[in-house]
Amino acid sequence: MPTYEYECGKCGFEFERFQRISEPPVKRCPKCRGGVRRKIGTGAGLLFKGSGFYITDYRSEGYHKAAKAESGGASGDGSTSATAKKEAAAKESPAKPAAKPKAKAGNAA
Repeated sequence: MPTYEYECGKCGFEFERFQRISEPPVKRCPKCRGGVRRKIGTGAGLLFKGSGFYITDYRSEGYHKAAKAESGGASGDGSTSATAKKEAAAKESPAKPAAKPKAKAGNAA
């Protein structure tokens, strides 16, 4: 349910109400019973749902440096991880497709 903000025209009291969109707006102030007007609110925060949004997408630069150092990627000795070596080898020599069995001549199915 959305939160609506109201302001009293008589006493200046400001208040919020959780209301359904289908409900009519509040007309009277809860303090002085004067007329109120609904203010334009800031709305709700953004919700990222679905694939493609991860908590690590917006990490600080310090976090990324620490993670890289921990995994061995930031070491200046030129060493690469075993996973990186396997990926490089797979790119250089792609797997050969399986050979198809040859049909025998003279055999009709």
